[in-house]
Amino acid sequence: MDSIVNVSTKNKELAQKTVYSILFAISFAHLLNDLIQAIIPSVYPILKEKYNLSFSQIGLITFAFQFSASIFQPLVGYYTDKHPKPFSQIYGMLFSLAGIVSLSFADNFYWILLSVVFIGTGSSIFHPESARISNLASGGKRGLAQSIFQVGGNFGTALGPLLVALIVVPHGQMHILWFIIAAMIGLAIISKIAFWYRDHLVYRKNKVQPFINLHNLPKRKVQVSIAILLIVIFSKFFYSASLSSYYTFYIIDKFHLSIKEAQFHMFIYLIAYAVGTILGGPLGDKIGRKYVIWLSVFGAAPFALLLPYVNLFWTDILMVVIGIIISSAFPAILVYAQELLPKKLGMVSGLFYGFAFGMGALGSALLGNLADATSIQYVYHVCSFLPLIGIICYFLPNLKKH
Repeated sequence: MDSIVNVSTKNKELAQKTVYSILFAISFAHLLNDLIQAIIPSVYPILKEKYNLSFSQIGLITFAFQFSASIFQPLVGYYTDKHPKPFSQIYGMLFSLAGIVSLSFADNFYWILLSVVFIGTGSSIFHPESARISNLASGGKRGLAQSIFQVGGNFGTALGPLLVALIVVPHGQMHILWFIIAAMIGLAIISKIAFWYRDHLVYRKNKVQPFINLHNLPKRKVQVSIAILLIVIFSKFFYSASLSSYYTFYIIDKFHLSIKEAQFHMFIYLIAYAVGTILGGPLGDKIGRKYVIWLSVFGAAPFALLLPYVNLFWTDILMVVIGIIISSAFPAILVYAQELLPKKLGMVSGLFYGFAFGMGALGSALLGNLADATSIQYVYHVCSFLPLIGIICYFLPNLKKH
């Protein structure tokens, strides 16, 4: 009995403040998870050349990965809302580990598809519970906590192409096995977090709840707001799919770069994307998430419209600006959605991560077909109009607390 009381007292103290040790730990785990994910698009030029893949097949590989990473997330979140599983993330990382090994040995299109499905399934298990842990460790600073969590994933996504350029491109597909190290480190970190999460669940069983801010919006208004956010997710991630899956092909085709040179330019964009994520959450805490969401999606439109018409130097500049602006949206979108449905954190997190991955999957598949039918440069002309959809954020209610 004393031990239970001590655990409860300890966690009560932790819950009254932002637990930065947990936030940075889960952020680093997110870095490693998304670093593994980033291997997939980073090795596309190698796989395309080695196995003579079409852009349509590249799009299907992304679709298989993103679909497997999206379809399970709302289900995982819904289930863990009712039955929290502190150690579930370990299973997710094991799926990713299996995917790395499989992708290293894959020698045909269908084996590649199976490999990326393993990695996608691992991601679908990782994200909903991780978003919940970030919320529980936030001490009420939800935007800041979500940005810390998100920026880990963005830095992982940025490091992926760089490490692939340094390790895999010079030596070949088998060297993907080196990324097993990232999975093993991730397993160690996630195991530590799981014990903190388990203790926090004991604390909650003693009738103490995490931070829940209730609003007085009618149910219909909440439903409309969720629909608007999902439309914004469509705009953001459909456009992002053109950047993450096809940007290296675009600059190789337009500026005649080598694969290695293109990966370094991709790294510049992804670092900018990570920086924007750092800014989005705290800015939403300060000025209101509605305004951050609105400006970060719609505000990228003029730069996206200019992108297809500039040289390599200005392409890098515009990609940095686009990355910073558009990436600031997702932490604010996710926390805004959690505030709309504060008692369904896992389900909401899973829904929005899942829908984001799903739109990335659909975008990659359709854009791959469009690139085969026209050209990769034409794809960027078409996609440049997508951020204009962000103007719909004007109709979101303002949930900022005064």
